[in-house]
Amino acid sequence: MSMMADHGGGGGPVLCSISVVSCLLLACGYVGSLYVWRSQLPRDHPTVIKRRFTSVLIVSMLSPLWLWTWRQYTGFKTGPSLLVLMGVHLEGIFAAACLPLLLTMVLFFGPLIQLVMDYPWDFLEGMKMFLDPQFWAQCLADMRWMRNQVVAPLTEELVFRACMLPMLVPCTGLSRAIITCPLFFGVVFQFSYTAVFGAYTAFIFIRTGHLIGPVLCHSFCNYMGFPAIGAALDHPHKVTIFFFYLLGVILFFLLLFPMTDPTFYGSLAICHLTKPDTSTSVCT
Repeated sequence: MSMMADHGGGGGPVLCSISVVSCLLLACGYVGSLYVWRSQLPRDHPTVIKRRFTSVLIVSMLSPLWLWTWRQYTGFKTGPSLLVLMGVHLEGIFAAACLPLLLTMVLFFGPLIQLVMDYPWDFLEGMKMFLDPQFWAQCLADMRWMRNQVVAPLTEELVFRACMLPMLVPCTGLSRAIITCPLFFGVVFQFSYTAVFGAYTAFIFIRTGHLIGPVLCHSFCNYMGFPAIGAALDHPHKVTIFFFYLLGVILFFLLLFPMTDPTFYGSLAICHLTKPDTSTSVCT
């Protein structure tokens, strides 16, 4: 018997219970995989990082199977394929890779200006380094770089956005799923600014229908870190820097919806999980 009779944000107690428990188990599995290895070594030690890579990649590879099982059991067997539902497809991929990342860079306008002021690189030298294969070989050999820029963004967005959001949307609706999804990470791990960031990447995932945008935004934010506001206060050009901080925030909110307009990205598969008459502006 199908449990999808009403899936526009009020999917019934059985469907909601299954969805919430499934997401909680996924979150516990992901976070638990990071701490399954007992070691006295620090978290940045290559041995610890490699072990965590192994366990978290296993959980990440099993997560789509978990979503497929949920889909089969709850009756959502028709419509977009599983990969498309998870945001893995080619339609609109160029826009999905570029526009959300550019939007995130706008938000970090102030920190980027601060970075340029403190490290006045020569543009041509910077481009040469960026295009140098040896530079990328060194990055790929650095376990911390791989964790922060590749493995963590890819696996977290795959599990917490691509696999959890399709399970939540039929129960909570689109807008509430954006707020609810990051809470599963917070319940298991910690409540912090990461919950706000999780809501942002969930918004990007739903608005674009792609996984690549959240992954690239996550990687960029990991590189930038939390804005060094304390250093900005002590900076000799603090007035200029705070002007760009403010400008970046204003432009971000002005461009948030235009740059994530679903018309840039093709059909949004996740919107098929909610009734057309109950879809919010998130999908339009």
